[in-house]
Amino acid sequence: MKRIKSKISTSIKSKRINVFLIFLLFSFIILIFSKLSKDYTNTVTFEIEKVNIPEEDVILSDSIRLNITLKTHGFKWLNYYLEKPKVVIDFSKDVTKRESFYLWSKSKAYLNNTQFDKQIELLNISPDTLVFRYDVNMLKKVPVKLNANISFSAGYNSNNPVVLEPDSVVVIGPHVLVSDIKFLETDDFEIHDVRTDLKETVNLKLPENKADLKFSNTVIGLTSKVEKFTEGTLKIPVRVINIPDNVNINYFPKEVNVSYYVSLSNFNEVRSNNFKVICDYEDIKGNQSFLVPKLETIPEIVKNAKIRQQQIEFIITK
Repeated sequence: MKRIKSKISTSIKSKRINVFLIFLLFSFIILIFSKLSKDYTNTVTFEIEKVNIPEEDVILSDSIRLNITLKTHGFKWLNYYLEKPKVVIDFSKDVTKRESFYLWSKSKAYLNNTQFDKQIELLNISPDTLVFRYDVNMLKKVPVKLNANISFSAGYNSNNPVVLEPDSVVVIGPHVLVSDIKFLETDDFEIHDVRTDLKETVNLKLPENKADLKFSNTVIGLTSKVEKFTEGTLKIPVRVINIPDNVNINYFPKEVNVSYYVSLSNFNEVRSNNFKVICDYEDIKGNQSFLVPKLETIPEIVKNAKIRQQQIEFIITK
């Protein structure tokens, strides 16, 4: 019996609480509607939406905004706070074209009649004149510069440079901006221990004023064929150049070992006559008794070619 009484008492109290909460909610809603139905005066920053710009011109991205003081009811103000307000400027009728800029200057009445409904009263505009700088569109094709750090696994390499696709980009925008662009760099690209063909993409580093520019591509593909490489060694004759007419020399060794890396597919294509090693007599300093060999000619299909001997001994015989 006590349990039944307790449940009935709890149920009555719970209903009282629910009724109280409902009345509280209705009171809050009525208060909000009462507040929003009243008129308020405030200043709001409006962004500019530019339409009907002549195709031959491009408007530079100046940070132009209008501070507009309005008087309207709270529901309109709520809408302004939820969405960024904009003023539309039609370049076919709202502006005057000058030598290097467009000029916008409209009265409060004109703006009020064309941009706002009858429930809004426009009180003030600041500034009352806007200047839009413009320039003639320019199209320019510029090369792409790859910023990459690529290393291969031991015994692997590539015969050819990395291929960029595309290797150049068309830039469209104001002449004053596009004319200064000589090339476009990629973001830093780094990959290590490569042993299979490369096929990657990398973003371009776009200029800070990219809002005024258009690019045919903003992402570049890079590819490279990776092959198995091996080391080779050949004996290459040494030739001494720039010996004075009144001097005869004898030098040793007459041949040096040149090591290099080459792909397995090209290994049999490398010949000793593809290399040329020279010593320049004019490089001798003081009482120096040796010559320094240099690789003058290296076949394109080899990599990391180097001479094993760093000195060529010589004596003057005449």
